[in-house]
Amino acid sequence: MGKLPIVSALDVVKVLRKNGFSISRQRGSHIILIKFVDDKKRIVVVPNHRQIDPGTLLSIIAQSGMLKDEFLDSL
Repeated sequence: MGKLPIVSALDVVKVLRKNGFSISRQRGSHIILIKFVDDKKRIVVVPNHRQIDPGTLLSIIAQSGMLKDEFLDSL
């Protein structure tokens, strides 16, 4: 896959919610989403910014347990 697209926090949250995550809370400028998988809680923290840095986006994708292509296809 090529370069990561420039996405906002709202775009990221939409993709995560589409994939079973729900917003747990917001602390400062960070949105915390959770999803229960096999009795385990998966937590993803998304900074509420207009543009998410590529490295941060990769970290969010890793935290979510999704594959990069799977995440990008859901955009």
